[in-house]
Amino acid sequence: MAGASIAGPALAHWLRRRGAEVTVVERAPGLRPGGQAVDARGVAKEVIRRMGLDAEVRAACTDTAGAYTVDVDGNVVETYRADDDGGDGYISEIEILRGDLSQVLYDDTRDGVEYVFGDRIAELTQDTDGVDVVFASGDRRRFDLVVGADGLHSALRGMVFGPREEFIRHLGLVLAFYTVPNEFGLDRWLIDYQEAGRSAGLRPVGDTSKAIAMLSFPAADFDVDHRDVEAQKSLLRERMADFGWETPRILAHLDDTPDFYLDQVAQVVMDRWSSGRVALLGDAAFSSSPMSGQGTGLALVGAYLLAGELAAACWDPEQGFAAYEARMRAFVEANQEIGRVHVQSLQGPPPDEEPDMEALMALADRAINGIELPDYADLPDSRPSTASSVAP
Repeated sequence: MAGASIAGPALAHWLRRRGAEVTVVERAPGLRPGGQAVDARGVAKEVIRRMGLDAEVRAACTDTAGAYTVDVDGNVVETYRADDDGGDGYISEIEILRGDLSQVLYDDTRDGVEYVFGDRIAELTQDTDGVDVVFASGDRRRFDLVVGADGLHSALRGMVFGPREEFIRHLGLVLAFYTVPNEFGLDRWLIDYQEAGRSAGLRPVGDTSKAIAMLSFPAADFDVDHRDVEAQKSLLRERMADFGWETPRILAHLDDTPDFYLDQVAQVVMDRWSSGRVALLGDAAFSSSPMSGQGTGLALVGAYLLAGELAAACWDPEQGFAAYEARMRAFVEANQEIGRVHVQSLQGPPPDEEPDMEALMALADRAINGIELPDYADLPDSRPSTASSVAP
């Protein structure tokens, strides 16, 4: 399996419980700390519970109380609380830094899963019985199945399915976030300022001396290399230099932040997520974009179903992958639609058109809860019975 962020270790958890031997390869030298806050809502919370990790995940949460939207002078316009909508609202009751969730999943699987850091899949060749893999280090190995969980810019997807341009759909927005000193008096409340399609915000983290800055701006196209950090910082300064509120103070920390990130807001749209003995999971297969708020949920739910359907098919890839895709497709499409709607909402509705709130609420429910989680009660499960005997 390629990728040790969230989707990869989550799948490793379920594959190991179903009796498989698992290897996870990650090109970074270790787990990447920090990162943007991610959420778990609806069925994703149930997956975490079935993993037996509810207590560990909640202990690592950011403890964000809610969010304020403000005007240019910092006056509160709207208030959202973490317990709104049963904890599945704008601010989720389970909100955790991506790196912290990755650490929880890694700690859970490290003793029963082989992790290979600082390496990557350079070549692969498959036949009817397995997949021959050549790593960048020169190591050669053979596996029964290979899964790419290596994110939006998946190298494995490019090897097996074709160029990234065939599958990535830019939504016309660029998003940046990075850690800054908490010189803004932030205390458990996210603050967000939006105007004319751009936004600037600050998000609290567990360490009260720090905060995560979030900025976004519209861009019809995006041609900055996702690995060229200096070019990305220059672009951000250029597009946000005249933006109000606390933006100048936020931008002042661009050169001393330890974890700058900027990329296009994009989705991955594919007709199929598998080819022979190779499959894709998470953002590599069906990125819904950060604007959906559901990328982590899709990864967790997808991992549960992919492992379950493979085991139910006695590890036959054609049958198992097809069942996984059939179960996930409508759920993915609802979440991708949510992402597109959110991006469009930043531009504001057309002057003569009011949003259909009833339709939006129905879409949100499909995106959060609109998928069945089989209990896979008849499958092997190595988890102790006290942790695995949960309701379907």
